[in-house]
Amino acid sequence: MKYIAKIYQLKLIVVTACLSFLFVGCTEDIDTSARFTLKEYTILSYLEDSVNNKGMFTEYVRLLHQVPISSKSNSSTVAQLMSARGKYTCFAPDNQAIQDYLDTLAAKGIIDEASWECSTFRNSPEKLDSVRKIIVLNSIIDGSNNGTIYDMAQISSFDDLDEFSTANLNERKLYKTHVEQTDTIRINGMALIDLNNRDIETINGRVHHIHSVIAPSNDTMSDIFRQWLAEHKRGFQVMAKLILATGLEDTLSKTQDDVWERMYQQGEVEDLPLHSDNEGIGSIPRHRKYGFTIFAEPDELWESEMASVGINKTAEEITVEDVRNYLKIKGAYPQATDDENYTNENNLVNQFVTYHVLPVKLTRDKLVIHYNERGYNFKTSGKRYTIPVFEYYTTMGKRRLLKIFESGEREGIYLNCFPILRNGRGKYSPENLNVDDYKESGEYRDITEGDNIWCMSATENEGNKINYETADGANHEDLINGCIYPIENMLAYSGNVQYQLSRERIRMDIAAIFPEMINNDIRRPMEGYAEDNDKTRGFPTNYNYLADVQIQEGTLFYYLSGYDRGWFNYQGDELNIKGKYEFTMKLPPVPRKGHYEIRFGVSANSNRRSMCQVYFGDNLNYLPAAGIPMDLRIGFVNHRFADGNQTSNFGYTSQADYKSEANLSIDEQDEVTKALRARGFMKGPKYYQCGNELAMEQEPVTRRIMVSADLDPEKTYYIRFKNVLNNTQLQFFGDFLEFVSKDVYDNPEEPEDYW
Repeated sequence: MKYIAKIYQLKLIVVTACLSFLFVGCTEDIDTSARFTLKEYTILSYLEDSVNNKGMFTEYVRLLHQVPISSKSNSSTVAQLMSARGKYTCFAPDNQAIQDYLDTLAAKGIIDEASWECSTFRNSPEKLDSVRKIIVLNSIIDGSNNGTIYDMAQISSFDDLDEFSTANLNERKLYKTHVEQTDTIRINGMALIDLNNRDIETINGRVHHIHSVIAPSNDTMSDIFRQWLAEHKRGFQVMAKLILATGLEDTLSKTQDDVWERMYQQGEVEDLPLHSDNEGIGSIPRHRKYGFTIFAEPDELWESEMASVGINKTAEEITVEDVRNYLKIKGAYPQATDDENYTNENNLVNQFVTYHVLPVKLTRDKLVIHYNERGYNFKTSGKRYTIPVFEYYTTMGKRRLLKIFESGEREGIYLNCFPILRNGRGKYSPENLNVDDYKESGEYRDITEGDNIWCMSATENEGNKINYETADGANHEDLINGCIYPIENMLAYSGNVQYQLSRERIRMDIAAIFPEMINNDIRRPMEGYAEDNDKTRGFPTNYNYLADVQIQEGTLFYYLSGYDRGWFNYQGDELNIKGKYEFTMKLPPVPRKGHYEIRFGVSANSNRRSMCQVYFGDNLNYLPAAGIPMDLRIGFVNHRFADGNQTSNFGYTSQADYKSEANLSIDEQDEVTKALRARGFMKGPKYYQCGNELAMEQEPVTRRIMVSADLDPEKTYYIRFKNVLNNTQLQFFGDFLEFVSKDVYDNPEEPEDYW
């Protein structure tokens, strides 16, 4: 097994003899000045105190002195870290827990005897080193840079299976499960926290006594599917067969980009220079991990569905050919090829299976992002949700959209849910009920049928619930590169789903488009970037870190998480790019053939914005210009140039003047919108807040209609942004994209809403 030690930044510390530590390429000192005096303890000194802890941790302490902080240096150990100033959370396994772990390794045949003196360890120092690291590095979380110490109050506040925001020293995120009746809490589903010996407060953190070693599995998605088939384990037998048949096994075994690992370790990629005093440098990601999410029909569902079409078999008996026949009976994917070449993305079974797979690892807390939607405060609202939140992701195989949806009107998270929202239009327009709060109405859009429009069930538009709280769903956290969630109904990219997607405004946070930002905890982490307290990430030009972005030389490509900054941004984050920039993005697919607008969210509240030419098309080597250059400096009241503001030419005299339009009648607002659209502009949406104000009421928040064109879901489109100004210190700003069909923005019966 391969274990990667997390890179930690230590504060400069004074010692009697100066120690030099190589900490993943950084040389720093450990401060022992904060060691205990009298009755004060560090984590290490508490663990070493056999009087107060009854000698329960002697084995663990011995390992702390043996495991190095860095894989590149054996001179500094985790024990020294635990005696240093900082903010650490230590889940300390007692002597019996460590012995139980050795017993488990022996029972599995990994070692020949449950002893540190066994011949396996004597003959293989690498395996000995690996086992030591498993026990030690998985047990400690370093929250020194974000001020996080996980006490019992904070641990208890997490929902079961939600990951802790800060990873442990082995770069794995832990989670808890809680049985309220007995007040028992387990870490990663197995390590029981002692009821009487937890929350031990030391001067550099907290100690929690645990009764099992925390040893997250290194199983990949491929490993677990093969294991389930070999063991005839009930749960996802049918999906396991389909995954292997469609050739996804190799892909789902990937965990990290080894080329990036080598380049990073050897210094072939470098941090971007200082972005600004407020944002710091653009530190490049230390890893480039792969991740996957599979939404899978459980075996019980397969058995009932098969029986409904006359195939009466158990999950173990159901074959790939049976699934193929089932799909044909249901009329699924009528344009797909019907043969046994299941690895072909045009194949019927392949199209069905790959629509269940996303190239991103979405833990439960990241299936949707609650941050600054109207009425919601990410600090205080908790799970008191206000208006629906949604994400759109591109699936694997043939590129298609999958919608993930959550609202306050129902329990749970759903796939491809299409409720009728009280959006001030249609049934809820002023001439009807005049309700405009964007909540669910309790009704759903009608199933649509017609040429090539098919559906899997009459209730398809009500959504497919993700049962992440079930026993099967609880297993997903142990996989190193993915999550598996059971779903309630059959999932397909039906003609009806495609039609419904084409009838709604598809808004995507710009960071959600790039799998690498999600798989590597770059996209707006909820506590900032814990390992070094950076606010900013950067991406180099000499390696395609973001697979769907080509970055040209001279481009300084920064991503700002915007966490808790109060910015005028959808979900808080933004792309902020400087230099003589030029970069090209691959765009997500559209759901159906038709005419679409592609809109771009821009916050023009800074004198540092720039101007760029937009290019668009489906030929990466030849992208024609899309209109005149897009000036990112233009707000509705003020145009903010580097040498000072200029009065807007939109006719507004002040922010108050602009905001007052929210009090106009809907017909009057429609006339304003029509005039703005004629110039390629739209106001910000009502959907999210900028502080206490709606984005729609903030004059710097604009939407630009970049592209208006006929688009085809069978084609891949690209968009390029190129700086047209000489001032390379000015910033390209990118917040979100909207893909809106003509049936939405030019619908005479139900005009597009303002959300």
